[in-house]
Amino acid sequence: MQAYRFETRISKDGKIQIPSYNHLIDKDVEVIILSKTGLKIKKITVGKFLNKWAGFLKSPNIDIEDAKYQYLSEKYK
Repeated sequence: MQAYRFETRISKDGKIQIPSYNHLIDKDVEVIILSKTGLKIKKITVGKFLNKWAGFLKSPNIDIEDAKYQYLSEKYK
């Protein structure tokens, strides 16, 4: 499946202008609309990310290597 991404604006009468893709004429397509104004992406630094997530699996009661082995054993039975 080929994917195309472009940015456009919906006019007051509800029409969307898209670039010309002649090879898609008379083809079934899927259209996904995402509002850019509603998207809020919280950016954090690498240091903050690492401080938040580093070692979240560590526990004195869990052997990480054993947990990996058990997970992969179940996954690929």
